[in-house]
Amino acid sequence: MSLVQTKSDITQVEELHVTYERIQKEVSKVIIGQHKVIELLLISLLSSGHSLLIGVPGLAKTLLISTLARALDLKFSRIQFTPDLMPSDITGTEIIEEDRSTGKRQFRFVKGPVFANIVLADEINRTPPKTQAALLQAMQEHEVTAAGSTYKLDEPFYVLATQNPIEQEGTYPLPEAQLDRFMFNILVDYPSGDEEQEIVKTTTAVLEYQLNKVMSPSEILGFQQLVRRVPVSDHLIEYAVKLVRATRPNENNAPAFIKNWVNWGAGPRASQYLILAAKTKAIIEGRPTPGPEDVRFAAYPVMRHRIVTSFNAEADGVDANEIIRRVLETVKARE
Repeated sequence: MSLVQTKSDITQVEELHVTYERIQKEVSKVIIGQHKVIELLLISLLSSGHSLLIGVPGLAKTLLISTLARALDLKFSRIQFTPDLMPSDITGTEIIEEDRSTGKRQFRFVKGPVFANIVLADEINRTPPKTQAALLQAMQEHEVTAAGSTYKLDEPFYVLATQNPIEQEGTYPLPEAQLDRFMFNILVDYPSGDEEQEIVKTTTAVLEYQLNKVMSPSEILGFQQLVRRVPVSDHLIEYAVKLVRATRPNENNAPAFIKNWVNWGAGPRASQYLILAAKTKAIIEGRPTPGPEDVRFAAYPVMRHRIVTSFNAEADGVDANEIIRRVLETVKARE
């Protein structure tokens, strides 16, 4: 691997580091705390990935995402997923239109809410699999096919889906194949005591926020290309792949706890996302290339939704986070 980067790339890394701090500052005008969540959202956006946010109601998930869209000067769209939502409610539908001058009727495609830069899929597990799948092509191919025609989505395109972890009645859990489309599974936790006092203080008073636009869509696309050009050592790629392969119970050298607690481990997408996240984490901090600590930082949000635990794990009270912790302890990076 060559560690040589152009002068332009090094300058861009410095620019991104400064820009990232400005974004955090702007979002913090509206959102109290949740710094790690904001960091993970920006890392997945700059890595051209999508994110799934898990958190109980009332933690400002929707407000956080809409605030981020405003700070980045991106078109924001929110879709409330319900049991009666149809695929066309997401992608768009054809309507018959009459030309007043000729009297001819023709079909016209009316774009749905998926035609935005940041799409919030609120409570995605409240709608049946057929409608959930309407997002799949958009997430993977960045395009929508309707009535035999294909429409390209605006770039950058970023899907953020939320799930409520405590109310599971009347929900349709996302299939593993669809979960795998999300780069990150981000846990949104309760604020600290001091943060909650500040939240109550600011939200019960008359306050107006003036958000400054920090990045344009074209700048985001440029930084996404920069992430791809960040050099990574072969040792780091080997470490990421070893971590992911260690979660698979069918591997010959899989740890005993994996064979006992895991039915299915993470796939190759996890290795790809570990490296992309490590690259992005490094450059937003102003470093030219990532190290093992960046891979370890990304391990939980990248792998927790890609590990299917067994009945033994449930009986022992073990979840995916505990399994990842043990994997990180077992698999060491080559220095």
